[in-house]
Amino acid sequence: MKTMLLALWHYRHFIQSSIRGELKSRFARSRLGALWFILHPLAQATIFALVLAEVLGARLPNIDNKAAYPIYLMSGMAAWGLFSEILNRCLNIFIEYGSTLKKISFPRMSLPVIVWGSALLNHVLLLLAITIVFFFFGHYPGIAWLVIPVGILLISLFAFGLGVMLGIFNVFTRDVGQVMSVIMQLWFWLTPIVYPYEIIPQKLRWLADLNPMVPLVRIYQDALLYNRWPDLTILWPPAVAAMVLFMLSFALFRKASPELVDAL
Repeated sequence: MKTMLLALWHYRHFIQSSIRGELKSRFARSRLGALWFILHPLAQATIFALVLAEVLGARLPNIDNKAAYPIYLMSGMAAWGLFSEILNRCLNIFIEYGSTLKKISFPRMSLPVIVWGSALLNHVLLLLAITIVFFFFGHYPGIAWLVIPVGILLISLFAFGLGVMLGIFNVFTRDVGQVMSVIMQLWFWLTPIVYPYEIIPQKLRWLADLNPMVPLVRIYQDALLYNRWPDLTILWPPAVAAMVLFMLSFALFRKASPELVDAL
């Protein structure tokens, strides 16, 4: 792992320029450019909020503020958006750049790192946009918002480790990508994002407690909506899982790297 990290450091300028180049190329002919990174998730969250809060009358328990549910929803979807973008891009990154891997010599682990950096930049822009929306709701930052970088770190580590491992498997067995598209949809609805954790029946809460994304998403929801710090007793298991997956992804990549290009 140390050797791979040193190689990535030596190619840091290549990674930085690739992140900038990827962002520019994705919206080269678009007038709004990188704003689409913000508008898409904001539009999705707004639609959910309008349909559920206004049409169906969805409300959060013990909160009378009419804007509480949209804030809760946007907070959870921001966290989920970071996770899903990194995981889904890493899942297909080696296949997407298969021809490049065969022609150019560079640390192959650079590709998921570029995805990681691009997703983090998109996420920061999205959080800035969400903060502006919160101002319109009359909802202002609190001291607990300072914990958001911890949430970003843990979610991105978890998504990166899992995404790289699944991306390697997807090179050798393309069914992995198809299966994950279904799993991600189920995973989203099994995570309290559209609905609050408190409405889950007691007999089913054990299932939510096994979901590592529940406490990670709640970092955002607790900080951005309730202005409270996360509960460390439920946060350490996904934190350990994120670190373990991150290290295992490097170990698995090192083992599979010699056969990776041949399988593409």
